Amino acid sequence: MPKIQMIDIKGNPVEEVELSEGLFAAPVSTHAVYLVVKNILANKRQGTHSAKTRAEVRGGGRKPWRQKGTGRARQGSIRSPQWRGGGVVFAKKPRDYSYTTPKKTRRVALKSVLTSKLQDGEMILVDSIQMEEAKTKVFANILKNIGAGKKALVVVNDDEKDVQRAARNIAGVKTSRATDINVYDLLKYDNLVITKSALDVVEEVFN
Repeated sequence: MPKIQMIDIKGNPVEEVELSEGLFAAPVSTHAVYLVVKNILANKRQGTHSAKTRAEVRGGGRKPWRQKGTGRARQGSIRSPQWRGGGVVFAKKPRDYSYTTPKKTRRVALKSVLTSKLQDGEMILVDSIQMEEAKTKVFANILKNIGAGKKALVVVNDDEKDVQRAARNIAGVKTSRATDINVYDLLKYDNLVITKSALDVVEEVFN
């Protein structure tokens, strides 16, 4: 059974907590992680690129010179792809890059990343994050006390909205609800900071 030391907002140890074996002691599949990250990045693409074909470029309706007798190569339009200002041969058009990855693959990838975070010492479990004022400065001091580093993903429960407000203006820090965690964010940020109540939700939803 995997275990982790839970601390308070001052960085003091509170107790040792047993973690779900299915989430934090799972076999690590790098290929599943690759597939899911590739899928997430593809879904983020806007796909608004658009170039013009020779039929869409303005001008070029007249034949630039006669077919024979000039000594030059025959040309039908100054908007052909080989001309400066001409159209693009296989012009990119707006398209949707999104697709879906099987649910089982997504689960395997998430379990792999959570297991890696724990094994690499990049997971910080906090009993609760209580602040007298939901201010950025207060929350920044809490992150410093617990050793969250410069890039941290803070996972909280739905009722911990003060943390989400206080963390908005801190560079390199992102907050996420326990039900919204994903493989890409877990990999992007160096450390995972999670509250005990959020951990309970993660183990209930994703186990």
